[in-house]
Amino acid sequence: MQTHSLLSKRLLISILLIGGLLITLKLTYWYHLQQGFAQAQPLAQKQLKEVINFIDGALIRYESIPQVLSTNPVLAKALQHSDDAKEIQLINRYFEEIQYVTEASDIYLLNQHGDAVAASNWQETYSFIGQNYGFRPYYTEAMAGRLGSYYAVGTSSDTRGFYFAYPVQEQGTVLGVIVVKVDIADIEVQLTGLAQSGQYELSISGDDQVIFAASMPNWRLKSLVPLDDARHQDISKSRRYANRVISALPLQPPYSPDINPEKPPIYQFPTSYGEAQFIDTCSEMTKAGWHVHVMTPVKPLYSALPPLLLLSTCVYLLGALALLFSLERRKNMRRMQQAQQLLEYRVQERTRELQDANQKLQDTQDELVQAAKLTVIGSLSASINHEINQPLAALRSYAQNTQVLLNRQMQDKAQENLTTIISLSDRLAEIVSQFKSFTRKSKGLDKPTLIRNTIEDALTIVAPAIEKHQVQLQLQLPDAPLRFFGDKVRLQQVLVNLISNAITAMQQSAERLLTITISADEQLCIQIRDSGPGVNESQMEKIFEPYFTTSQRQGLGLGLSISRRIVESMNGSISVANAAGGGAEFKILLPLCPQEDLL
Repeated sequence: MQTHSLLSKRLLISILLIGGLLITLKLTYWYHLQQGFAQAQPLAQKQLKEVINFIDGALIRYESIPQVLSTNPVLAKALQHSDDAKEIQLINRYFEEIQYVTEASDIYLLNQHGDAVAASNWQETYSFIGQNYGFRPYYTEAMAGRLGSYYAVGTSSDTRGFYFAYPVQEQGTVLGVIVVKVDIADIEVQLTGLAQSGQYELSISGDDQVIFAASMPNWRLKSLVPLDDARHQDISKSRRYANRVISALPLQPPYSPDINPEKPPIYQFPTSYGEAQFIDTCSEMTKAGWHVHVMTPVKPLYSALPPLLLLSTCVYLLGALALLFSLERRKNMRRMQQAQQLLEYRVQERTRELQDANQKLQDTQDELVQAAKLTVIGSLSASINHEINQPLAALRSYAQNTQVLLNRQMQDKAQENLTTIISLSDRLAEIVSQFKSFTRKSKGLDKPTLIRNTIEDALTIVAPAIEKHQVQLQLQLPDAPLRFFGDKVRLQQVLVNLISNAITAMQQSAERLLTITISADEQLCIQIRDSGPGVNESQMEKIFEPYFTTSQRQGLGLGLSISRRIVESMNGSISVANAAGGGAEFKILLPLCPQEDLL
């Protein structure tokens, strides 16, 4: 069940990541194109303005030439004497010189019937002389007394040109028309260079939507819109494009002359390097009757898409990974907090359990200490009984004797007996008080204590055993009073246990000597040495372990273990070694109590 839930969760995360990636790529694609189109439009408008200014500048240069030439009376004279070959030859040479100077394509003179009577190309095979141009609109306008202009493909030269015409008058009568032709190809070459430097394509179309000039050769003299039979007839009748057959460019989508300046259309044009898409930015030149198109290629925008989409993908994945890492980190932190809280709760529970266990252990240890005391008392019970019975028997004897003395009126003797009885009673009370104090549970209260008093109280307890087993005691105490900081009763227990063990160890020895030496250097040192057989080397390391005993008689083996714990609880140490003269020697080291602690 948990595995199924985990798989479902991973599948959901994968779907969300893939969906988010697709949305990111879609938004990147849309934003890049929108920004690209938005940035391309101002640039295209600027380029369009430059192209129109360039064309205006190129055409206006020739616009005034026919008017200036019409003022020359030689032209009127030539029109009036058109049959004078000499006069016409002079005009031909004159036009040839003007054409060379002005760099115009052709200059020619038409009579009232539209026939060319003189031309700058009089020597060329396609000379205009003798050709009739009365069908051209520029001729009609000029004969009406105004400047005429027109663009068309020459019927004789078969070249594209823009024509300026002006009437030649004399005394208000129009005698003929002077025409200046500008070669569109020359202007087109310069416009193509301008387009190449600006990385765009250029086309110029007329009102009939036929491209008259273009930077792309296969666009020239092609229609932007499909041509039906009626349009074909109109174009042929006007002879604007001479004998050229006009065909339509295959545009996708179909061209629409209605242009929204804020949102220029995108068309797919055939080019010399294949199909390509262009943004069509168009403006009208009213004076020339042209529509100028700046075609901005879309390919650079699409070419920049793959690295941009790759970058967008990387950024998205990094962001998604950062988000997942953050969510996982927060989840892990929550888990850690929960685990920490659970751990703290368990630690508290365990601490309480350990405290309870320590308390039980402490209670058990106190019980063991008490049991060890009682064990020592049990082992000494026979000696204690002997020690108490002797004074009790003496008390009985002295009491009976005192009765006899009182009956005999021997007051002095009776008083001596009573004094002895009181002394024996004090002796019994002292023995009982020491055992009573020893057997009572100690509260473990540490305080400065004289070691001499502790030694003497311990010897009072073991004195019956020493006397019973005929042990010779040597006690070496220093003259100066030495104090230790600890529990007097607990140290008594250690001393009684060690002395009792020493007495037991010497039972089979011929010489029974117990030596207790108290000394002090940096620490208080208590040495208890017996004349027994000593401790086996194999038992040295185990002698202080619980339940280890070498006694063949009854015993729990806890005395030395408890003694070590008592000494260590008072920041001391206990050790055992075999003495040089034989026997075992126990050494207890305790911190000395500073004198200022006694104040």
